[in-house]
Amino acid sequence: MNPRYLEALLRRLAPPELPASQRRRAVLRLASALAASSIVAPLASCATRTSYNFSHDPYTLGVASGSPRANSIVLWTRLTPGHIVGASLPSENIELQWELAADEGFRDIARRGTVVATPSLAHSVRAEVGGLEPERTYWYRFTAGNAASPVGRTRTAAAAGASNTRLRFAFASCQQYEQGYFAAYRHMAREDLDLVVFLGDYIYESSWGRNHVRKHNAGEPRTLDEYRDRYALYKRDIDLQRMHAAAPWLVTWDDHEVSNDYANDQSQDLDPDFLVRRAAAYQAYYEHMPLSPRSLPNGPDALLYDRYDFGGLASFFVLDDRQFRTYQACPRPNRGGSTVVADCAERSDPARSMLGAAQENWLRDGLVKTQARWNVLAQQTLMAQNDRTSGIDQSFWTDGWDGYPAARARLLGDLAATRASNPLVIGGDVHCTWVSDLKADFDNAKSPVIATEFCGTSITSQGPTPKQIAATLAENPHMRHGDGARGYLTVELTNELCTATIRGLANEKLADSGISSVAAFAVENGRPGAQRA
Repeated sequence: MNPRYLEALLRRLAPPELPASQRRRAVLRLASALAASSIVAPLASCATRTSYNFSHDPYTLGVASGSPRANSIVLWTRLTPGHIVGASLPSENIELQWELAADEGFRDIARRGTVVATPSLAHSVRAEVGGLEPERTYWYRFTAGNAASPVGRTRTAAAAGASNTRLRFAFASCQQYEQGYFAAYRHMAREDLDLVVFLGDYIYESSWGRNHVRKHNAGEPRTLDEYRDRYALYKRDIDLQRMHAAAPWLVTWDDHEVSNDYANDQSQDLDPDFLVRRAAAYQAYYEHMPLSPRSLPNGPDALLYDRYDFGGLASFFVLDDRQFRTYQACPRPNRGGSTVVADCAERSDPARSMLGAAQENWLRDGLVKTQARWNVLAQQTLMAQNDRTSGIDQSFWTDGWDGYPAARARLLGDLAATRASNPLVIGGDVHCTWVSDLKADFDNAKSPVIATEFCGTSITSQGPTPKQIAATLAENPHMRHGDGARGYLTVELTNELCTATIRGLANEKLADSGISSVAAFAVENGRPGAQRA
């Protein structure tokens, strides 16, 4: 268990100013709390109900699938007692049956089994189903007692070394519930997609922005129950459920799944008990995502980064740039989190890392070994340099890769040195679509292009104005295109071409908003850099 987490728990339950006798009792409460909150052994001692008579639909959060491999997939749902946020089922285990079929009518059952929903995981379940055929579409459903779930559709990856010739995926991020409706997902569900990649800010812990169309109706979550309620609120959105049921997802987190601008074990307000909050947030994230059990958190620690191969065509390196990063450079007095700086020596310190040493080494090793035609780095934010001051002077935002230029240089250097084929970087976070050339030296127009970046816009979260976008493009010539519409990007990979299409909503404030293709860009095999398609 993370020692700083234990210190934070002890500080919360047994502050130093307590008398010794009260501190001893508090330490005993800490031991009990750790035992009660442990998710290492989710099958608690309570009895398991194999039959349950639900008076309301328990699948109000829908179904989902994820972590696709050539021969396996993860199926997810969570039992909830209706549309009342904060309500819960009795403290007992409930058995569910799952079925995976080769046809939508479930006449050809490929696999079936049981899984137990436990109170310790908020009655969420994940069935990691193996023994499947590669590059195959399946349908799945759950049954608990008298209640059957909606049917979901999923798809396995192509087998290792397979000569698959097409992969079509969408990627998205930043869905602030209050600032708009999730109409983007209704349109995304109509696309012919093999995969969805979500790049962070699935929920927002905070209320901010203008022209809200709906409300969280609660303060910032800090406890496990509060984070569970926030996820339940978001996941009750019908359009989000529709997209989860339409294709498998790969997911990673950014900051708002916990708190704004956190870095490693530090919050922006330097909360001494932050790891207690991070532990609650990480558990709630795991409970609501179609993640493999390997990502089960241990207190405030979780293994999220992973590699997913889709035959010989594509490999996805899904990264975690929050949990292991160095604190942001040059913070404001008595604060953590981000700022915009003209520059400071700390920002360029080569010891600074966005990914942490272990993840950097893991990624480098994967780039050495990959045989894929296209290598996709799925990470949270804009990687291209973004100088925020016009003219000869420069300034940079410290929460993104600009706050970690030495780490960015190492990563781009690894892409060049390993000669990994056709590297593509996808990101989110900045609520605007940017198409960029990634270079070893962004200030040198003649520096060769190492990789192509598509940084996607937000599902709903408000972003920069057209005037700000134009100023950014003028100051940063390696950024080839910018667009401020809400929406998502679709990407089609073939052996010879990557085609990325920007899909922009007419108005995210309307639940029935239309959508259009704003622009499309192509990357040719063996030639980094996007060209307008």
